[in-house]
Amino acid sequence: MGVSFLSTSTLPSFLPLGSHNPKTATTRCQPRSVTICCTKIKTGVTDEEEQLRWRRRDVLKCIGVTIALESITSSRSLVEKANAADLIERRQRSEFQSQIKGTLYTAIKGKPDLVPSILTLALNDALTYDKATKTGGPNGSIRFSSEISRPENKGLSEALNFIEEAKKEIDSYSKGGPISYADLIQYAAQSATKARFLASAIRKCGGNVEKGNLLYTAYGSNGQWGLFDRQFGRADTQEPDPEGRIPIWEKASVQEMKDKFSAVGLGPRQLAVLSAFIGPDQDATETLLASDPDVAPWVQKYQRSRETVSRTDYEVDLITAFTKLSTLGQNINYEAYTYPRAKIDITKLKL
Repeated sequence: MGVSFLSTSTLPSFLPLGSHNPKTATTRCQPRSVTICCTKIKTGVTDEEEQLRWRRRDVLKCIGVTIALESITSSRSLVEKANAADLIERRQRSEFQSQIKGTLYTAIKGKPDLVPSILTLALNDALTYDKATKTGGPNGSIRFSSEISRPENKGLSEALNFIEEAKKEIDSYSKGGPISYADLIQYAAQSATKARFLASAIRKCGGNVEKGNLLYTAYGSNGQWGLFDRQFGRADTQEPDPEGRIPIWEKASVQEMKDKFSAVGLGPRQLAVLSAFIGPDQDATETLLASDPDVAPWVQKYQRSRETVSRTDYEVDLITAFTKLSTLGQNINYEAYTYPRAKIDITKLKL
């Protein structure tokens, strides 16, 4: 015989029943009681067997729900741990960068005459990049004696010695392994560039260092270096880059300079703004570049900008061009210089 039973259940408001009513589409659905009618059909099994079957179903449902909840909890835990680990690594890299900048700032302050050579060292290490073969670039190859001794690198040995000395100090406190020459050369050029920006601000304040620092803090471009700082993790090459990829800047024509910059994806605008990186005398370089109709308007633009208080056009464009230059063809390892956190031995804790 058939047995039927009735039960009532309150459905949640997010499960509306019945047909859609446009007049109440924006009205929050209220809980409602409905009657669910279930019919037990006679199948030749006893009541005890049927009850056992229902109990098994309930148990299996509970197990399924438990497994699902545990999976969700486990996944959330893994995501939280991954995010926490990422934040720790970013903080480690940021702290290491701050230490590097402090070391380089102090070292450059003691040897301001080296600034032009440090800039050219970074330029020549980067411009070995070849788009066709995807080789070269700012990979630290200029550290090899066979490359630094080439004619185009004449006069840069002292700047390389500066890099070597800074590297020794930085490696002594690095917790994530030695810094690459590729990174250090570009970061030294960044510090040298900042030193020039600051020196200009001090000159605008009549040589008053304190006022110059305040001027650069208020109007300077320090906040524009964010993208450059993220490109931290260049790998060193293990051999010199091929010869013939860098012009001898003192002898090169403007057209040769334009061709070289064009070969790596930079144009007359970048050539003009990076004039401080080309040879020891920026004024002489700009005078030469101003003779070219493609480059002259940009030279004049940046000369005018440098006369303003903020120097915004010049400094922002220089930072942008230098950032692109400093990453030509490089695969950045964003986990470089990170290190495992020290584990705490709870057995040695004093409770």
